[in-house]
Amino acid sequence: MERFARGPVGLVVAIQVLVLTLLSGRYGFHRDELYFLAAGKRLDWGYVDQPPLTPLLARISTDVFGATPAGLRVAATLCAAATVILLALVAREFGGGRGAQVLTAVMTALAAFVVVDGHMLSTATVDMLVWSALGLVVLRLFRTGDGRWWLAIGAVVGIGMEGKWLVLLMVASIGLAVLAVGPRTVFRTGWLPAGILLALVLAAPALIWQAAHDFPLLTVASGISEDDGAENRILFVPMQLVYLSPMAVPVWIAGGLRLWRDPELRWARSLALAYPVLCVILLILGGKPYYSAPFLLLLAAAGAEPCLRWLDRTWRRALAVFLALVGAAMSLVVGLPVLPPTALAPVLAVNKEQGEQVGWPELASTVTRVWERIPAEQRATAVIFTRNYGQAGALEHYGLPAVHSGHMSYADWGPPPADAVGPVVVVGPYLPTWFTGCHEAAVHDHGLGVENEEQGVRISLCAGTSRPWSSLWGELRHYY
Repeated sequence: MERFARGPVGLVVAIQVLVLTLLSGRYGFHRDELYFLAAGKRLDWGYVDQPPLTPLLARISTDVFGATPAGLRVAATLCAAATVILLALVAREFGGGRGAQVLTAVMTALAAFVVVDGHMLSTATVDMLVWSALGLVVLRLFRTGDGRWWLAIGAVVGIGMEGKWLVLLMVASIGLAVLAVGPRTVFRTGWLPAGILLALVLAAPALIWQAAHDFPLLTVASGISEDDGAENRILFVPMQLVYLSPMAVPVWIAGGLRLWRDPELRWARSLALAYPVLCVILLILGGKPYYSAPFLLLLAAAGAEPCLRWLDRTWRRALAVFLALVGAAMSLVVGLPVLPPTALAPVLAVNKEQGEQVGWPELASTVTRVWERIPAEQRATAVIFTRNYGQAGALEHYGLPAVHSGHMSYADWGPPPADAVGPVVVVGPYLPTWFTGCHEAAVHDHGLGVENEEQGVRISLCAGTSRPWSSLWGELRHYY
């Protein structure tokens, strides 16, 4: 086993952390981050669309570092840095020496998927780290044959399920691949049921919460497949080519071929098969293309060593450096807020999440102006009702009162109180059967020249509701 390249990998991580930290506050919160902030204030063992880990990280990060984009994103930066270290260790598992480990660290740090999810906190940020950790401990099991690694696998899976249940797809794809091509001997140990039990114990809080609430997470997942399944299937293959970088495609392909063909790595052969198995599962389910992106990092780690062998001539090194610089520039521009918001239009075609990080304070100002049209004596019984959790999270964060929404877990946080019988500021579309005496009070324009989901949203001022809030609430609840 090669020594871990602690120094140079540490330098890569230090540069990565510095860049992410310097740019973490340049735009603003993403809509999902505003939702995590709201959920973090209402800590629970589960939410309708996610387990509790990401809101918990949001709460801890903002409590320690401040309720700002930079403070919140410390958690995302640390997850990205840990992912780089884990992938360098994965390269070491494949027999990679100092050069392969450093190359893997650089590729991981600059991968578009890692840059995007390392910049802002999301469930995918946590999932990226979990899949990398799971890949490492699974490889340790395969290489050593030591059944005790099933305990580590169980721990990673159990913790991962507190962040996102997608880790089960990784487990399923690797399991099917092992049954097909081995090493099947890893299943013949008493440590396997111990690992399964540990995973269930760690995942139990989220599982029990979901069971007690009729598994709303499955309802959300089904809705994603139903609404976006066709588009996800069409985009699946093209997006696999860009999630790391188009320049990295030959590396992860070489990694897959190496795992399949190299007799010295026959113990890891199932990992090469597990990726296409995972892709087939996602295509059948209509899952989002980025769900498989963390697996590409594992294949790229396997491809680092043959990539270095290919770079044995000066012209090849020069070409590789040029392509690496182009790929790095693309990842940084697409994934990080390096451009002014007014120049984001081309970037949004590739990464629309950049646009969802601007305009929230301006939305709060627009809604505030509408709120102030309500006579002062009526505001104690007035309500602000939003169409989605991003709007609700933003308005709540920027200090507006009486903010409610029927979207996702905001619906669980309750309807307005029974004495909220006053006017209603409605942010977004509504049905006239819900509200009375409505007129359009504003059309939001953040003035930043960025086309995002909230630009142009209509804000209405209504005299009240057609029925009590408690009676309406079931109709106002929605998951999409």
